[in-house]
Amino acid sequence: MRFDGVCIPVEAAWSSPFARWQGPAADVSSLELAAQVTRRALADRGIEWPFSQLVLGITIPQKEAFFGAPALAAGIGLGDISGPMVSQACATSVACVHVAAADQQGSPGGARLVVATDRTSNGPHVVYPQPAAPGGIPDDENWVLDNFQRDPVTGRSMLSTAEHVAAEAGIERAEIDSLAVRRYEQYLDALADDRAFQRDWMIPITVGTRREPVELDGDWGVRPLVAEELAALEPIEEGGVISYGTQTHPADGAAGLVVTSPTRAREQGVEGPLAHVLATGFARVEPGAMPKAPVPAARAALDDAGLAISDVHVIKTHNPFAVNDVWLARELEVDADAINPYGSSLVYGHPQAPTGLRGIVELLYALRRRGGGYGLFTGCAAGDTGAALVVEVDA
Repeated sequence: MRFDGVCIPVEAAWSSPFARWQGPAADVSSLELAAQVTRRALADRGIEWPFSQLVLGITIPQKEAFFGAPALAAGIGLGDISGPMVSQACATSVACVHVAAADQQGSPGGARLVVATDRTSNGPHVVYPQPAAPGGIPDDENWVLDNFQRDPVTGRSMLSTAEHVAAEAGIERAEIDSLAVRRYEQYLDALADDRAFQRDWMIPITVGTRREPVELDGDWGVRPLVAEELAALEPIEEGGVISYGTQTHPADGAAGLVVTSPTRAREQGVEGPLAHVLATGFARVEPGAMPKAPVPAARAALDDAGLAISDVHVIKTHNPFAVNDVWLARELEVDADAINPYGSSLVYGHPQAPTGLRGIVELLYALRRRGGGYGLFTGCAAGDTGAALVVEVDA
């Protein structure tokens, strides 16, 4: 879908650190974390805008998540607004921006606040009543683990989809190991000069427990990816090419941004660059081929934006497997080593809903650093789907 007159002020985009699952953020509700991060972000940036809508992205139920955006709005101190709650697995962030941008384009006044949050730690165990079953035995589901392990359409795990694409495309172990090392090197660029890049947009969080609070101002649980160590790891599936070093880890976190019009942004005193939202794209590929999906999603968004891939200056992806970026680079004919400056979810983790939003935030700030230009974010999602966003940041 193409958009006109919709933007994200670059300085009105942020993310918390991501913490590896079952770590220091494991006991904090993702809704409480989202409220904490959003309050800090708005205060730090002096954003006191009259928001007309809150779009909440969340994929893993938390206690009282039934109330969705209205409850979060109250927790942020914006009790007079509401909006939709969006859940589309790993594509949730792009879907949230899509919803906010469409609403903004249809009603140009005001501004929309987008917040995405999830906690993969301590996921809920859901019990489904079955009165007609023998003895009335209920059905049950571990929301996180069971759904990671099995797509109900294909019966395959997400890992299996990556191995399927690797085998079909002839992607070898050495290639994905090498690319994973490259992604870690790019992440180290984000940590250079006392984390200068991350400090532009990362909001510190207080997690842990009330008795033992933990202050996090950087990602927690990131493990170095070293060529020799990766080569020594056994593949997860017998005969496969993917190891625990070339897939992401579940995580906890929250992210957010403001969607508005260029006129409204300037009226609110924004002096810095704007990221103009040009288009979004969504796609689905053949069953069991999830890592392919970012490519047609990217092409759809680029087509609607009227751009070619050669016009794009920065590409960021959600890549739960290194295989994803190998496939994308081949299909779009781009340099795999140049994708994902400052790292990606392969390295710092994947809390579901906010993963894409952090990638988008990093995209905006990377474009600002280079002096503006066109940017593409694209990523896969459960159900062999993909989602993409194209932006242009002012010079």
